[in-house]
Amino acid sequence: MLQKDPCQKQACEIQKCLQANNYMESKCQAVIQELRKCCARYPKGRSLVCSGFEKEEEEKLKSTSK
Repeated sequence: MLQKDPCQKQACEIQKCLQANNYMESKCQAVIQELRKCCARYPKGRSLVCSGFEKEEEEKLKSTSK
């Protein structure tokens, strides 16, 4: 049985915020930060909703190591 994604609640909060603010990310930075905090608490690969942030971090590391 699959476990519930531990950061799903924060991801839903981001969607609600974006919809309420005409998709302006700048208005939702606080809820985005909450998702980042949640993702930091779990090992890589544990949360599907965190995979985008994990990919973003990998890209940053690649660009700084060049």
